[in-house]
Amino acid sequence: MPTVDDILEHIGDFHFFQKQTFFLLALLSAAFTPIYVGIVFLGFTPDHRCLSPGVAELSQRCGWSLGEELNYTVPGHGDAGGAFARQCRRYEVDWNQSALGCVDPLAGLEVNRSLLPLAPCQHGWVYDSPGSSIVTEFNLVCSNSWKLDLFQSGVNVGFFIGSVGIGYIADRFGRKLCLLITILINSASGVLMAISPTYTWMLIFRVIQGLVSKAGWLIGYILITEFVGLGYRRTVGILYQAAFTFGLLVLTGVAYALPHWRWLQFTVSLPNFCFLLYYWCLPESPRWLISQNQNPKAVKIIKHIAEKNGKSLPASLQSLRPDEEVGEKLNPSFLDLVRTPQIRKHTLILMYNWFTSSVLYQGLIMHMGLSGGNIYLDFFYSALVEFPAALIIIFTVDRIGRRYPWAWSNMVAGAACLALVFIPEDLHWLKVTIACLGRMGITMAYEMVCLVNAELYPTFIRNLGVLVCSSMCDIGGIMTPFLVYRLTDVWHELPLVVFAVVGLIAGGLVLLLPETKGKALPETIDDAENMQRPRKNKEKTIYLQVKKVDIPPN
Repeated sequence: MPTVDDILEHIGDFHFFQKQTFFLLALLSAAFTPIYVGIVFLGFTPDHRCLSPGVAELSQRCGWSLGEELNYTVPGHGDAGGAFARQCRRYEVDWNQSALGCVDPLAGLEVNRSLLPLAPCQHGWVYDSPGSSIVTEFNLVCSNSWKLDLFQSGVNVGFFIGSVGIGYIADRFGRKLCLLITILINSASGVLMAISPTYTWMLIFRVIQGLVSKAGWLIGYILITEFVGLGYRRTVGILYQAAFTFGLLVLTGVAYALPHWRWLQFTVSLPNFCFLLYYWCLPESPRWLISQNQNPKAVKIIKHIAEKNGKSLPASLQSLRPDEEVGEKLNPSFLDLVRTPQIRKHTLILMYNWFTSSVLYQGLIMHMGLSGGNIYLDFFYSALVEFPAALIIIFTVDRIGRRYPWAWSNMVAGAACLALVFIPEDLHWLKVTIACLGRMGITMAYEMVCLVNAELYPTFIRNLGVLVCSSMCDIGGIMTPFLVYRLTDVWHELPLVVFAVVGLIAGGLVLLLPETKGKALPETIDDAENMQRPRKNKEKTIYLQVKKVDIPPN
């Protein structure tokens, strides 16, 4: 009885239907970008200072330039170490009093400027930015800066919960239905976030987006890999992730054209409603239907695929069976991931690498938003390098293998972060170049961990292993905003030092994993435990014994 892979060899494993489906789902992958890394533009923090009533009127009366106004009225202005005082403190001075002169007005006070009492900002802030962000609108600075961390961590909490819960629903009720539900909720919550009147409401809708958006992205990934033949799954999976990179480029252009966060959020959310048209464009996965014993529906969809590809389905191939038949029902548990030595080692290393990939990928993007350069150009250049990262993976994993490219990509990312610490600010072009190199390295590492994770576990715990290990990606995403924004307050380059250490350790740990190139997927615990050992080909040798026979002479 044929499997779906057997049938796809006859009706087309990557023909018109699969290419059309890939294009549609690639758009879905690109649309996930604003949710995953949109914090760079939505939460942009410009230079700011306390709003002091009377300063603007005094500045206008005296004819000060902006530099003179800042020098006279802002504590710590011009002092590289006085960022907190400059941004979060004000002089306790009544700037409306007429006794203040125009030349160094504080010099006429009885108390020396350095001894003047400072107070927190009570009347808001002044932001040096032509646009707006959630930071400038809701004043997420100084004592409220933790709310920006919570905004990004909230969406990652949603990723963590949604991937588990909706992943189960997709396995239980079908890929297509679950995909459409996530699209609807994601679109509605994105628009509602754009019109949220308060920070609390905005945070609630952001968490809801997290609950459904990553799960929808993963369902799209599963669908496209289930529609194509075996020989195309790895390439299609990598290109699906490359579509996310294309979304980065589009997001940069949209954010540049719309520097006000509400219009930006509305613009990137509203088109998601168009994905509801997939109800008529995408069929259910025939593999899932077969697993649910709905073979007649699966045959109908397979005939539709054959028709789209200009092929015919032979009658002999219309009896279907699942791709994997398991003779014995196994009930996987979390203990299976740590019970035996080699699988326990694989689990711990994979969990750490998922965590590392998330922290470095999101962390480098967030730290770039604090670098003080042109955020749009820097973001655009760093996004471009993700395309060669995908190409390098495609051309190396089946030639060189998985382990060494994966290890080196982590080490390159870590080394790049360490190098950025020592490059002076006036060499901005060099900082951007090294940052792009680090971004390319961690992008490769991210895509490699997705690929290798499934190859290291036996069949009956493969899905569980991928689910548990990849959950560390979301844990890393929850921690990253606090690592970036809080450590930056201590020292601007401190997050890069942490990223460097984490990345270099990840690269070293990868070298402890077995190479999976050219190896069949492990089916049992013993197969997974023995992956480190070279497999000897058992060849049957036939020895011919020649018996010496004395032939009498004629």
